[in-house]
Amino acid sequence: MAAIVVSYSSIASAELNIFACEPEYASLAKELAPNARIYSATTAMQDPHQVQARPSLIAKMRQADIAVCAGADLEVGWLPMLQMKSSNAKVRSTDQGLFYAAEQVETIDQLKSVDRSMGDVHAKGNPHLHFSPERMLKVAQALTVKLTAVDPDSKADYESALADFSLRWTAAIPVWEKKAAPLRGKKVIAYHSSFKYLFNWVGIEQVADLEPKPGLPPSSSHLASLLTRTEAGDVMAIIVASYQDERGANWLGERANLPVQVLPMSVGGNDQSQDLFSLYDSVLDLLLSVKAS
Repeated sequence: MAAIVVSYSSIASAELNIFACEPEYASLAKELAPNARIYSATTAMQDPHQVQARPSLIAKMRQADIAVCAGADLEVGWLPMLQMKSSNAKVRSTDQGLFYAAEQVETIDQLKSVDRSMGDVHAKGNPHLHFSPERMLKVAQALTVKLTAVDPDSKADYESALADFSLRWTAAIPVWEKKAAPLRGKKVIAYHSSFKYLFNWVGIEQVADLEPKPGLPPSSSHLASLLTRTEAGDVMAIIVASYQDERGANWLGERANLPVQVLPMSVGGNDQSQDLFSLYDSVLDLLLSVKAS
């Protein structure tokens, strides 16, 4: 999948170049630095754990003044290679232009120790925190500090943009929570822990995972055990993210007579998700449509 380039006609005085590891952080950067050149290394249709360090990505990182990434080792399989091959000292360290969202908040599901038998788990916690509105506001505040440190001449612009974003974001949260109220207490089976922050926020319980272990595809024996779990009759739906393989979910859905719902993992995951605000609206609308069916 080709990476998305977001460019703007009005460029900041410093011609700031922002390299975003995921589209949710490209979207946040657009909110906070609308005059910057912003490049998203991945799309919502790609697994952000597994990205090839292509020459085009290396070239974009070489030009970057800031790299904005999820962190918590989500990009550990490819970001270090980009940093090495781009030879860009600006984005090599968080002391300079490297920014990790997960380091600005308390992540969920942190582990004191991990080993290979546990599968693809993250000791630093679940990195998919962009579905936690309160955490994203803290990330926005911290990213504004980083932008100002890198481009101090535009401090007033960044602070103004943050104030505008914060006002709209905090106004949207209670609207989203009211919309999501019918979902509280519902149960789902989902692929991976991609939407754990979302589920925690709106009160959905993920009772089982399509993966037998994180990072492993659904096995026939595991799917059979999930089919037995669905016999309790309390599962609302089977949830998969926009980039995940739907085959195991469809197998289970057909046999358990449960709807399979694909949710956009990030901005661009479906036609409705054009920015962070519409991403949240789309995800909640899709979950509510499943409940109503």
